[in-house]
Amino acid sequence: MNTKFNQVFKVNKPIIAMVHLRPLPGSPLYDAAGGIDAIVDGVRRDIAALQEGGVNAIMFGNEGDRPYLTKATPETLTAMAVVIAKTLPEVKIPFGVNYLWDPVASVALAHATGAKFVREVFTGVYDSDMGFWVPDAAAAVRLRTNLGGDFLHFYNINAEFASPVGNRSNAARAQSAVFASLADGICVSGPMTGLSVTTSDLKEVKRAVPDVPVIANTGVKKENVAEILAVADGVIVGTSLKRDGNTWNEVDQERVSAFMGEVRAAQ
Repeated sequence: MNTKFNQVFKVNKPIIAMVHLRPLPGSPLYDAAGGIDAIVDGVRRDIAALQEGGVNAIMFGNEGDRPYLTKATPETLTAMAVVIAKTLPEVKIPFGVNYLWDPVASVALAHATGAKFVREVFTGVYDSDMGFWVPDAAAAVRLRTNLGGDFLHFYNINAEFASPVGNRSNAARAQSAVFASLADGICVSGPMTGLSVTTSDLKEVKRAVPDVPVIANTGVKKENVAEILAVADGVIVGTSLKRDGNTWNEVDQERVSAFMGEVRAAQ
């Protein structure tokens, strides 16, 4: 197992909870009347609810910036950095970042904010809702090195909202991401945000890369977290911790506490 993974999270099988930012400036659904302050206020409430509920880490993501981009724009990337900077004084646990869907921008954001990890689609080629999608792992990994960063790179190998071009298995893509592109961890997803990854997919990937952390990336909820943690080395969870289980609602602390109760029972 990646020892840096254990050093960052300091727990067995960490629960990484999403802090979904509201739409940022430049995004079609941005609330110009509320401005950056409204985004910051929402993020602060979610951070408090997640930490009080007992999660092990958080990850900032610009989930509200629909339709998603495969290359960051200056205004959204800068705004995301500002929101994170304004809320960091409240963060008491490890945090990561994810700018959808740009690995190079995510690495830059991690360096600027002091994040401990980055999640993105770094490798592969995809037929996606965002068009023909070609991430650039080499540029992202080189940028981390050139900036002197030591944060973890989590590679999402079966991207949401997309189908991979070609017929390689999840196992083959995971092995390649580790061997050729230096992945620190592998994320395995369902077809879109909120939809569950299958345990069969997790098992396939874990067998392929037994010495690398394998993380369940979507659709983890109270009802399936024990089953998923029996295979995965950690989970990333967002939608099921929101009020009414709706991705676009605020974090519900009671749902967080109930979820973490199931986690403790499973462990």
